[in-house]
Amino acid sequence: MIYKITYPNGKIYIGQDVTDTAIYFGTPKAGYVEQDLTAEQRDDLTIRKQVIWSSVDASQSEVNAEEIRQIRLHNSNDPALGYNLNPKHRSSDGNT
Repeated sequence: MIYKITYPNGKIYIGQDVTDTAIYFGTPKAGYVEQDLTAEQRDDLTIRKQVIWSSVDASQSEVNAEEIRQIRLHNSNDPALGYNLNPKHRSSDGNT
């Protein structure tokens, strides 16, 4: 499955879980998330996890490709919008 995590600040993280673990929330770089949250958000933290794609018979390479597609679709690799570090974000002027 491919999931989207939404943090209280509105930023997102896209990840994959092939074990179907309900409480797995991915591995965004913790320091990036923490520096973006206010003290109030950290004190009463609500995180939303949504499954945005799933397949019972997709190969690992298909899951990997879909994860990248979803990251690009949601622009979660744009530091202004999300926490995915890869694939590298390219701005409209071609810069990272």
